[in-house]
Order: sequence, then C-alpha cells, then structure tokens
Amino acid sequence: MKIWSVFTNDLEHCYLTGTPYCHIHHIFPGARRKRSEKRGFVIPIAANLHEFGANSIHEKPNEGLDLHLKRMAQAYYEKCYGTREDFIAEFGKSWL
Repeated sequence: MKIWSVFTNDLEHCYLTGTPYCHIHHIFPGARRKRSEKRGFVIPIAANLHEFGANSIHEKPNEGLDLHLKRMAQAYYEKCYGTREDFIAEFGKSWL
C-alpha cells in the first residue's frame, strides 16, 4: 500500500516546519498502524518533533503534539468517514 496523507500531498517536508528529510509518523501506531495508513492518517514530521526532542511525539505520547494530531485525525474521520462510534470501533477510543 502506498503511503498517503489526508493532511498533505507533500510527504517530503515536515507538515509543521517545512523541514526536508522528515519522518513519516503514523498518527495511530502499533496495532492501529495499518488503519492509519488505510485512512491517510500519516503525517511527515521533523525528526526532533517526532522522536528526538524533549517534547516530541514519542517522548510525550498522548500529550501535546501527539494529542493534537490524534484529535485532528478524529475530527477528519468524523467529517469524512463515519460517526464517533465508528471511529471508536476502528481506533479504540475517542480523543475528542
């Protein structure tokens, strides 16, 4: 499956900073990684924001930027794909 994002067509530059050489972040990782890919819930993110910075997504899971992206994805899902109940069934819980 080709990686794509509902949030940007440019997977070569960080969604937030425009920095090149970024990582591709699956907004819902682990067991829900493939579902993130299917729904386009991936986003290009600078390495320091993804996993190397003090407040990065992987240093502070379910907080700050990570929580913001999860809420952004859920809002998109509820607007374009299905209900909140559908989202919970697919991704495990509501972030809104």
